[in-house]
Amino acid sequence: MRRAFGATFILLPVFLLLALVGSSAAGLQDVVSEAVLPNGLKVLLLENHKAPVVTFQVWYRVGSRNEEFSKTGLSHLLEHMMFKGTETIGPGELSRIVQENGGQHNAFTSTDSTTYFENLSADRINVSLELESDRMQHLMLREQDFKTERPVVMEERRLRTDDNPKAIVWEQLDAIAFELQPYHWPVIGWMQDIARLTVDDLRNYYKRFYNPANAVLVVAGDFKKDELLPRIERWFGTIPKGVQPEGRVPLEEPQIGERRTVIKREARLASLVIGYHVPNLRQQDSEASQDSYTLEVVEALLGSGESSRLQTSLVRKKKLALGIGVGHSLLSKDPGLFSIGADVLPDKNVTDVEKAIDEEIDRLQREPVGERELQKAKNQLEAGFIFQQDSLFSQAMRLARYEMVLGWRAIDGYLPAIRKVSAADILRVAKQYLTPDNRTVAVLVPLPSTKAASRLPDSRAGEQAIR
Repeated sequence: MRRAFGATFILLPVFLLLALVGSSAAGLQDVVSEAVLPNGLKVLLLENHKAPVVTFQVWYRVGSRNEEFSKTGLSHLLEHMMFKGTETIGPGELSRIVQENGGQHNAFTSTDSTTYFENLSADRINVSLELESDRMQHLMLREQDFKTERPVVMEERRLRTDDNPKAIVWEQLDAIAFELQPYHWPVIGWMQDIARLTVDDLRNYYKRFYNPANAVLVVAGDFKKDELLPRIERWFGTIPKGVQPEGRVPLEEPQIGERRTVIKREARLASLVIGYHVPNLRQQDSEASQDSYTLEVVEALLGSGESSRLQTSLVRKKKLALGIGVGHSLLSKDPGLFSIGADVLPDKNVTDVEKAIDEEIDRLQREPVGERELQKAKNQLEAGFIFQQDSLFSQAMRLARYEMVLGWRAIDGYLPAIRKVSAADILRVAKQYLTPDNRTVAVLVPLPSTKAASRLPDSRAGEQAIR
């Protein structure tokens, strides 16, 4: 599961009241309009007239995977600096303009992309057109703004990662599981790299990645595409095309043995995270690509809902874990991880939790899933897929995420592929990918707080968690 960094955003409440776009059987190709401007900007328009609102999103094909060693955190820091003004508006003015027009806005950075958005009344769409076209070409990266914003990002890292033991565990899992791929480093960057970045680094990065040829504009809501597209062309069409940078990065060699790490931090509970290397939808091998959909079903079987296998076994019956999470990176640009995480109850130990997880994985590899359980998992995935369409923001975000990886038309293949998964597919995929030699394990050993250090002078109390 890949994590994104950026300020938390809240969707307009009216979005939650929107009806689904058409029926679940209707393909998106029937309701989405695509255009490519002469300068390379791809535009995706989805009309929905249920409420007089729009979501306006600009997605750049740049994230932490486009960075390099010693320059990590560039994508996220530049996202912050994108709010510091342009040649025409000063620092903080963008936020003021959006708020004065009754809208909400924000941004987020992930491994594979960086996104900027506004949610506005439909009659205020010109606000987004003007602001986003302006900062796509006229961003002002001032030394004084950089010197004040870099410490903000460093503090964000302290609060969200360094002072969060579970976040450290996930960060270390990626760092060990990925040796060659840029997924090795965190989206927010390593602290010492952030401290070394310069405003010139940001200028070069902005010049390289922020151009129409490397962006996708997605608008969903109450508009008429025949009227909106000419306005988009007027605001964005004159921006110089630029070059879409080469998107290939080094990929991992097949893992040939289990990797493990132990992290000792002040915490109340021990934690365990396991990550298995798995293929993604961009695999050239069609069978490997289909395996991604099978892994979606495996994720649902193991961890979706209170009656899933790991929840039933580890939380309810054996009472080993406070909670279980299962994740699968279906829409990552490069092959990612199938992950399982558990928070260990205070009077239990990590070894027993890992053993219980292994037993459920072994069961998947030996026993065909029953038809009723398999259908239930598929139903959960289908329901989640459909209900995610109940907001304009989610509709636009799904279009963009697929566009970043495969092209937005691939969305229509999701439900047919899930319905196609068989019990035999699950057996084969579990045997092929969910193996000890293909996994990385990260364990959090809780240490007593510093206030109790005088009573517990060493870490032996915490080490009991992994015995």
